[in-house]
Amino acid sequence: MSVGHGGVSLVSRVTGVSRPAIGRGIAELKAPEPPEPSQQGRIRRPGGGRKRRDTEDATLIQDLENLVGPTTRGDPESPLRWTGKSVRALAAALQEQGHRVSHTLVAALLHELGYSLQGNKKTLEGASHPDRDAQFMHINEQVQGFQEEGQPAISVDTKKKELVGDFKNGGRTWRPKGQPEEVRVHDFVIPELGRAAPYGVYDIVQNVGWVSVGVDHDTAAFAVESIRRWWQTMGKPLYKDAKRLLITADGGGSNGSRVRLWKVELQRFADETGLEVSVCHLPPGTSKWNKIEHKMFSFITMNWRGKPLVSHEVIVQLIAATKTKMGLRVQCALDTTQYPAGIKVADADMAKLNLRRSDFHGEWNYTIAPAAPDA
Repeated sequence: MSVGHGGVSLVSRVTGVSRPAIGRGIAELKAPEPPEPSQQGRIRRPGGGRKRRDTEDATLIQDLENLVGPTTRGDPESPLRWTGKSVRALAAALQEQGHRVSHTLVAALLHELGYSLQGNKKTLEGASHPDRDAQFMHINEQVQGFQEEGQPAISVDTKKKELVGDFKNGGRTWRPKGQPEEVRVHDFVIPELGRAAPYGVYDIVQNVGWVSVGVDHDTAAFAVESIRRWWQTMGKPLYKDAKRLLITADGGGSNGSRVRLWKVELQRFADETGLEVSVCHLPPGTSKWNKIEHKMFSFITMNWRGKPLVSHEVIVQLIAATKTKMGLRVQCALDTTQYPAGIKVADADMAKLNLRRSDFHGEWNYTIAPAAPDA
C-alpha cells in the first residue's frame, strides 16, 4: 500500500505470498472496523487451514483405541495380530480399515488420548500368601533378637549367573570419546570360560558381605560352602563368642525351604562350627525383598556396569572393589570346586537331622542344632 502501483507484485516476489492473499490482506486493512480483540495476532482467519483428519473421519479415534487396547496383542481377529504397536504399524492397520492417516497423526492422536511409550514395570509378585506380612514381622523380630544378643544374622542368595568373556554388560563407564569397548555381538557361552555363579552372604548387622564366585552348578552344597567360607573368613573374627547364627533366605533356589540337601549341608556346617543355625525363609513371591538384593547385589551391579566380565578373576576383583558411603565392604573369592547336580537325599538322612521347627510356619522357620556327640 505504501509503494503504490506494483506494490502487490513486489511483496509477492519478496515474501512468496500469493497475490490473492495480499489482496485480501489489503481489503482487511481498508475495512472500516478493526478485527475483534480475540482475533488480533492471528495469521489465518478462524477455521483457516486444512481440517485435521480426525475431525472428518468419525470412526478414526474409536478404531485407533480398539487397536492399541490391552487385549490386541495375540488376538487372532486383530489386524496387528502379533505385531508390535509402533505408530507405523498402527497407521498401516488403520489404512487397511479405510482410514487416510499418517504415522505422525497417529502419534499425535495417541498423545491426546493419554498414551505414551512405556516399558514393563515389575510389580506383579504372583499370588500373595495370607501370612506374608506375618512372616516378615516374624523375620524382623528374629533379626532384632539376634542383634540384641550380639549374635550374627545374615541374608543369603545367588546373584544372577553371568557369562564369562567379552560380552556386553549393561550400563556405561567413562572412556575416551568415540572409543567404546568392543564386545561380542551374540551372547553364546564360551565353553572354556563358562558362566560365573556369585553366591552372596550379607551381614545385616555389620553391613559387610562375602561373595563366592562358583564355576559349576548352583547347588545347596555350593550355597552352604559359601556360608562356611564367610564364617571362616569374616564371621568368626567378628563374632568370637557366637553361639547361634540366623540365616534369612529366599523360599526357592539352592537354599529353598523344601530343598533336602540344603538342610543336610546346614547340619554338617552346624556340627563343624558348633553353631545353632536358625533359618527364616521369605514367603513365596517376595524374593526381591531379600536384604542382600538391595543392600549388596545392587551395588555390585552398579560397580561393574559397562565393564565386560572377561574372566573369573575380573569378576572377583570387581566384586571385591564394591564400596558405598554407608560403609559397605565386600570380600570375594573364586570357588573352583565341582558341585554335581541332582544329588538325592534319602529319608534316612533326613531323619538324622537335629532339626526343630517353629510353631509358626515350621516349613519356613526352623533351627538346626549340632548333633549330639553320640549321634
